[in-house]
Amino acid sequence: METLPFIIGIIGNIISVFMFLAPVGTFRRIVQNKSTEDFDSLPYICTLLNSSLWTYYGIIKPGSYLVSTVNGFGAIAETIYIALFLKFADKKMRKNTGILAGILNVGILATILLLAQFILYGEMRINVIGFLSTCLNIIMYSSPLGVMKTVVRSKSVEFMPFLLSFFFFLNGGVWTLYAVLVSDWFLGVPNGIGWFLGAVQLVIYVIYRSPNSSVEDLEQGDQTERLLPPSSTPTLQ
Repeated sequence: METLPFIIGIIGNIISVFMFLAPVGTFRRIVQNKSTEDFDSLPYICTLLNSSLWTYYGIIKPGSYLVSTVNGFGAIAETIYIALFLKFADKKMRKNTGILAGILNVGILATILLLAQFILYGEMRINVIGFLSTCLNIIMYSSPLGVMKTVVRSKSVEFMPFLLSFFFFLNGGVWTLYAVLVSDWFLGVPNGIGWFLGAVQLVIYVIYRSPNSSVEDLEQGDQTERLLPPSSTPTLQ
């Protein structure tokens, strides 16, 4: 039985790595244009905080190294994205990004880790970090609701690429299965919600998809440049 969770966890790691790399196209555009244009840095800052907490959770909870590996990778990726954002953003956006990153990724994260490391012990430490990580994950998983609302209002899937929605659904499903197999409800609850919302996105996509469009059209339409418009972000476990 231990082999199955390991295999599912490896699959989850692979899918999550692809999702962490999804904004690469966006940042290629930013680097080429030497401007962050209308993109928002908040999704990357929140994802860095989320990944950092899950990495710590995976380290302190016995047998959860597959959680720490993928989120450790995610923390590194998000740090690079934020660094590029700081480099190419205008003065006002650079200042706002620096302040937000300082508050969330340095101040709040350091406070949580220090308190957990030196005040909390054993199961209490694991439960507190797991609870905080789960709450943040749920908040981040709710972000596609705005995109879905836009799709329903406009009757267009332009801002909801099929592949992103599919991997969102797949990622949530795989990590939910892993959580059930290892009896980790801190992982299961947010990813179960993510799986459900991913399924809803796919249903909405089928309903509002243009008869003349195709998956190939979406892939060739530079979908990665729309992955993180203001107030939306792919969330990972």
